[in-house]
Amino acid sequence: MIDNIAIHNLFGIEGLNIAWYGIIIACGIVAGVALAIFEAKRRGYTAELLIDFMILALPLSIVGARIYYVAFEWEYFSQHPEQIVAVWQGGIAIYGAIIGGIVAALILSKWKKFPLGRLLDVCAPGLILGQAIGRWGNFVNQEAFGNVVTDPNLQFFPYAVYIQERWTGTEMIVNQWVQATFFYESMWDLGVLALLLIYARRAKHDGNVFAMYLIGYGIGRFWIEGIRISTLQLWPGMPVSQFLSIVLIAIGAVYILAMRKRNKPNVLYEGQYCQDFKKKEA
Repeated sequence: MIDNIAIHNLFGIEGLNIAWYGIIIACGIVAGVALAIFEAKRRGYTAELLIDFMILALPLSIVGARIYYVAFEWEYFSQHPEQIVAVWQGGIAIYGAIIGGIVAALILSKWKKFPLGRLLDVCAPGLILGQAIGRWGNFVNQEAFGNVVTDPNLQFFPYAVYIQERWTGTEMIVNQWVQATFFYESMWDLGVLALLLIYARRAKHDGNVFAMYLIGYGIGRFWIEGIRISTLQLWPGMPVSQFLSIVLIAIGAVYILAMRKRNKPNVLYEGQYCQDFKKKEA
C-alpha cells in the first residue's frame, strides 16, 4: 500500500509527519506563483504584485477550502465540532480555495487600487497550473477516483488506477481498478493552461482570461464529477462541484459576452506595481 507520509516523526518528534499530499500541494503553489510572476512581468508589473496578493490569498484560500468542505459535511461536523479546525486530518475543497482567492483579490484591488479583472487575469494561468500539479496528491492518497473498472482490458494506467484500500463514504474499495479521474483532471487542466496562455495575448478586456478559466475549468470539472464515486452532494444525484461548475461556466460566458457588447476600454494603471514606477519616482 502507498505510504502517504513522506517524512515520519520530523526532528524525532512522534506524530510530526510531512505528507506527500502537502508536499505536492506546496509544489503546485510554488509553480503557480512562479508562472503568475512571469505573467505579471510580461504585462509590465513587478513581482511584488504577486507577493502582496499571496500574503492575503494563502490564509484566505485555506480557510475558504475548509469552510466549503465543512459546510457540505455539516451532518458529521455538527456532531464533532472539535474536528472543524483539524485541517491536518484532511478535508479541503478546491472551490472553497478559489473563493478565498477571489476574496483576497477583491481586498488587494480595493486596497492598492489595482484593476481587479487584470489581477485575476494575471493569476489565472498560475492557478490552473497549481491545480494540475495538486491533483497528483489524490493519487498518493488514493482518493478522488472514478467508477470501478471491471473490464481487464481497461485495467491500465492512465485510464485506471489500482486502489488497495479506500472508503468512499458508502463502500470500501479493496484491491480494485478504478477510473483515474485525478489524472483526467490534471491533463484537462494542462490543456486549459495552454488555452489561457494563448488567449492572454489576445484578450481585449480585463477579466476575460479569468472568465475563460472559469469556462474551461468548469467544463472539465463538470465532466469529472459525473464519473467520480466519492464526492460532496448538494442533493442525491447532483454533486456540489458539478452544480458550481455550471454556475462558473455561466458566469464566465456572460462576462465575456457582456464585455464584447460594452467594448469598454481597460482602466489605465500607473501605480506602485508598474515596473517603471520606481524609475519615475527617482
